[in-house]
Amino acid sequence: MASNPPAPEAPFLPSPHTETFGHDAGRSDEGTWTEWNPTEESVRPVRGRHRVVKQRGGGFARSSTVLGVGVIAAVGAGGMASANPGKPPVSISLPDLPSVGSLLDTSAQHTDTEQGSATALSDVTQVTAQTDGNTDAGRTDAGEALRNRIIAQAEQQRAQVEIKAQEEADAAADRQAEQAAAQAQKEAAAAKQKAEEEAKKKAEQERLARLAKQYTLPTSSYTITSTFGDAGSMWSSGHHTGLDFAAPTGTLIKAIHSGTITQAGWAGAYGYRTVLTLDDGTELWFCHQSSITVSVGQKVNTGDVIGRVGATGNVTGPHLHLEVHPDGQAAGIDPMAWLQGKGLQP
Repeated sequence: MASNPPAPEAPFLPSPHTETFGHDAGRSDEGTWTEWNPTEESVRPVRGRHRVVKQRGGGFARSSTVLGVGVIAAVGAGGMASANPGKPPVSISLPDLPSVGSLLDTSAQHTDTEQGSATALSDVTQVTAQTDGNTDAGRTDAGEALRNRIIAQAEQQRAQVEIKAQEEADAAADRQAEQAAAQAQKEAAAAKQKAEEEAKKKAEQERLARLAKQYTLPTSSYTITSTFGDAGSMWSSGHHTGLDFAAPTGTLIKAIHSGTITQAGWAGAYGYRTVLTLDDGTELWFCHQSSITVSVGQKVNTGDVIGRVGATGNVTGPHLHLEVHPDGQAAGIDPMAWLQGKGLQP
């Protein structure tokens, strides 16, 4: 197979603009770097594996990105782009490559990024790691804040529950104290009332005892046969108006209390009757006597004999018929109750 003739050498054109490239731009031992504009004729395919694609309508400078990719491919395939063996090396000058940030983001936010300020992949990785770390930290902070808020809410709810329970316990204790105080007050009132009643009863007993010394029953050795209000045809009023002490004829009749004799003599159905008027105006009638031993106007004391039991008047047997007329009224009251009020028990 016939070999292709060697491509003619590209003419060396000095560029009025000399630029440096890479981080070794300050080195001067490699000579002066000039701009190189390769053409299809000046670039020979390297070992038949790579070839330069012809650019459409504007030349190689249309896209710096395509140029950068082509140069990287050529360098990777042959180690270094050079002319035929034995020829002096050609200096290559490339325009500034765009930054990685400009390739990744073309938004208006990054228009202020300088072209040519390439960001190293390690820096991108570091920035990404920092961003991820910040994101994780933010998520951790947000989770921790949410956790702290939940714990705070739980503590607040628990505190509210404890406060409510304490308030309920205090209210229950207050109610119990109030109930105990009310019960104690009630018991104290009952005890006071009972004490007052007992004192009153005692005072009444003492009074009756004193009165009992001043009053006495009208006779002795008797039997109560009829009481006040008993109904019957044997009484003209239709009911009994006094208290009957049945006793043998001649049994002594005594003055119940001190007073003055206002009547003494025959009284029709009452037989022989004696009327004793007390100092308060109460009249005591002693009826059916067999004899009278006092006279009108006579003063008598408690226990003085004023007559004897008999069966005179409208009677069925010997007995003392006693009537009590307050203030001399015609209608009498129950002699039993009156005698009991004086401390006497017939």
